[in-house]
Amino acid sequence: MVKRVFFMRFAGLIFLICPPHRLITPVSFQKGSVLVFKGASSISLDAKGRLSMPTRYRDVLTATNEGQLTVTRHPDGCLLLFPRAEWERFSQRVTGLAMDAQWWKRIFLGSAMDVELDGTGRVLVSPELRESAGLTKEVILMGMGTHFELWDKAIYQAKEAAALKQQMPDVFKDFSF
Repeated sequence: MVKRVFFMRFAGLIFLICPPHRLITPVSFQKGSVLVFKGASSISLDAKGRLSMPTRYRDVLTATNEGQLTVTRHPDGCLLLFPRAEWERFSQRVTGLAMDAQWWKRIFLGSAMDVELDGTGRVLVSPELRESAGLTKEVILMGMGTHFELWDKAIYQAKEAAALKQQMPDVFKDFSF
């Protein structure tokens, strides 16, 4: 385990440095006190349902959260993977929801499982969670800011294709690219 980490600002980016002087790319960087994850990775689950976390995320997760994650269901049909500190913030918000959101509490909190990166950077996704998201061997891990989404590759591609055929949501009308 990494005991100390340092952050260095260079060219407008913040880099994580883990002794002995190991520089980690700015794919995940500090924004206030929140890690920001971005990008997509195609990954194969092994026969036991383990996900090999890409190195660009693994080092940051190990350094900042001791490799501890929480995995839960998402109503869109994927799984959510949270660094443990971010999960604590998310679960507190869900716990505080009104009683008419009780089923959503059950979906998010009742399905949650705490996991850790093993010595080779893998995370075991339980059979129940894999089944709930329809995960097969080929998956896509999406960095979504403070957390990750884990999709079955075929399901994700189909949903993405359908979304691209639709008009952009109104929230993007005043958005400049």
